[in-house]
Amino acid sequence: MFLCSKSWIEENKKELDLWKLSAFEHFSTIMTDKKKPYPCVPGIQGFSKDMLRFGFAGDPRLEETAKHLSILLKEYGEISRDTGAYASLVVLFDSRSISTETDVEDYRELFWNLLNKVHKYDEEPWPENIPQYPDHHEWEFCFDQEPYFTFCATPAHSLRKSRYFPYFLMAFQPRWVFEEINASTTLGSRLKTIIRKRLVDYDQISPHPDLKWYGQEDNYEWKQYFLSEDETSPSKCPFMAIKNKLKSLRS
Repeated sequence: MFLCSKSWIEENKKELDLWKLSAFEHFSTIMTDKKKPYPCVPGIQGFSKDMLRFGFAGDPRLEETAKHLSILLKEYGEISRDTGAYASLVVLFDSRSISTETDVEDYRELFWNLLNKVHKYDEEPWPENIPQYPDHHEWEFCFDQEPYFTFCATPAHSLRKSRYFPYFLMAFQPRWVFEEINASTTLGSRLKTIIRKRLVDYDQISPHPDLKWYGQEDNYEWKQYFLSEDETSPSKCPFMAIKNKLKSLRS
C-alpha cells in the first residue's frame, strides 16, 4: 500500500503481481508511442521525467478499495510538490472481474460512486478557496485540502480512444500544476493547440465540447472527469456529498 515511481517499477518488476505489471506496461506503451503520440503532452513529460507516481488498487466496486484509494491520495498529497512540475497520481485498478459487457455509462456510475466513497474518508474540511458546489465554475474535487483535476479511462471506451485503457484507471492531477498552464499563459495557449490537434488524430471523434479551461464561467471541471463517447454529458454532477452535507446543516 504505497506509491511507486516509474523508475522503481522498472527496476522491481518481479515484485509486482502479473496484473499490476500488465497495467503498468500498457500505460508505458501509451506514453512512449512515437507513431501515435498520446494527446496529453504534460502527461508524457511527467512520465518520461519520472514525475508521475503510481498506485495499485483492487476491485473499484468494493468499499475496501475506496478506503485504499483515500490512503493513496493522502500519501500523494504529502509528496506531490516534490515530484516535479508535471505531477500526477495514476491509480491502476484490478478490474479483471468486471464483465466485458459493462458499458461506458456503467463505468461512469462506478467512477462517481468511487469518488463519493473516497470523499467520505476525507478527514479534512473542504478548502476555503474552492467552491463547495459542483455547479460553480471554479469547483474541483478535493481531498485532504488539495484540489485535483480527476481523469478516468475505462475498458469500455472505444471511439474516444484517449479515454480507453484495458484496466479501470483514475488519475489525479494537482491544481497547482496548472498555475503555468492555463488560458492566460503562452505555454498554456501553445499546449492547447498541440493537444487539440493530437486529440483529433488520436480519437475517432471530435474533441468533447466540455473540454475547456478551469475558471471559465461556462466551464465545469466535473464534466471533464469522465467523458462520454458522444458529445453529451450529465445535466447534474453525480458528486452530491457536499451538497447533501450543506443541506442537512441548513435544515
